Amino acid sequence: MTLVSVVTPSYNQALYLEQTIQSVLGQDYPRIEYIVIDGGSTDSSVEIIKRYADAGRLAYWTSEKDSGQAEAINKGLARANGEIVAWLNSDDYYMLNTISVAVRCFEQNPDVVMAYGNMLAVDGAGHTLNVLKYKQIALEDLLCFQIIGQPSVFFRRSALEKAGLLEPTFHFMLDHQLWIRLAQQGRILHVPQVWSAARYHAEAKNRARAAEFGREAFRVLDWAKKQPGLADIVSGVKRRALASAYRYDARYLLDGGQTLSALRAWFRALFLHPPTALARLNIFVSAILSLTGLSGLREAVLRRRQHKLSGDR
Repeated sequence: MTLVSVVTPSYNQALYLEQTIQSVLGQDYPRIEYIVIDGGSTDSSVEIIKRYADAGRLAYWTSEKDSGQAEAINKGLARANGEIVAWLNSDDYYMLNTISVAVRCFEQNPDVVMAYGNMLAVDGAGHTLNVLKYKQIALEDLLCFQIIGQPSVFFRRSALEKAGLLEPTFHFMLDHQLWIRLAQQGRILHVPQVWSAARYHAEAKNRARAAEFGREAFRVLDWAKKQPGLADIVSGVKRRALASAYRYDARYLLDGGQTLSALRAWFRALFLHPPTALARLNIFVSAILSLTGLSGLREAVLRRRQHKLSGDR
């Protein structure tokens, strides 16, 4: 039976960490190697981790200072022995049968190097904010910033060994840059099933440091232009790729409260490649509502949507 390795990087997320751990250990798949890499937490995270380690539920754990998320994940990935590998951040969690479905996907598709499912976006209390339903994409789409929810991604260790570990100079697009490198190794496959939940809360970097995500998107694009095997692909979709980077920047600038900057970025995307910008017309609408003082209307719509999604779970 295939061994699956899951790595959880952790730092001061005691409020959510136990649910993350339980979502891995509570899977219906019997061969899981679970590795927890803590960055020297000062809250009660280490006590939580020790409780599971002392019960023999963890393959390895450590708590020591590191340079950030990439280093922590890389430490865990370097220790992973599983044929299939993933990481799950300490404020996210898996659905009940995620790993068994992922394993079956790889077994039935030996040419697939990376598989990904859909994802819930939840708030700090675990209430559903959105259901992120992805599509089947290819390398070209990744270079145009078609984003995949990281907690719903699994990949072969053999492909990771060829692609290399996470690039530690990236702090926000580190997963997406890795997906690009993995997609160079073989086929990636979408499975239309919710595999995980990503938590959106005030302390999460997708909220606390939202404006920095866009800057790294442009760095990813500049990096890809210099890579053998990627430069020609980027050149072929140059305007779409650059427009996608601006659209991505606009989304996170809006999340970060920089409404005017978000609008400017969205209009740059519109100028470069109209279909790319218009595919996320909601960014423009949300920005206009905010600037005209009607953001309360937007929040009311979002609350109504959240209530409906929570009822659908």
